[in-house]
Amino acid sequence: MASSRRKKHFLLCVRNGGCEDLELRKLYEHLPDAVAAREGYVRVVDESGEDYLYPETYFVAVPLPREAERALARRIPMRASNPPLQRSALVRRR
Repeated sequence: MASSRRKKHFLLCVRNGGCEDLELRKLYEHLPDAVAAREGYVRVVDESGEDYLYPETYFVAVPLPREAERALARRIPMRASNPPLQRSALVRRR
């Protein structure tokens, strides 16, 4: 029986052409899209889990060791980079 899980592939962003939502030197998960590929685009997934089309010239394919693929494929819940301030239990009241 064939596995329904597909191996994830990753692309390295090497240029962003003014697209502020792409970070240079960052790895993005690549989703196969034959129609987009025929038009010269690739579909990548950002941190929010949404996928978008970008010119294929913005990326290069990166073969990764299995351990790295596993680490990158894990979905980590997004959280605010700066959590709200909380009063420490050690702060004395005046």
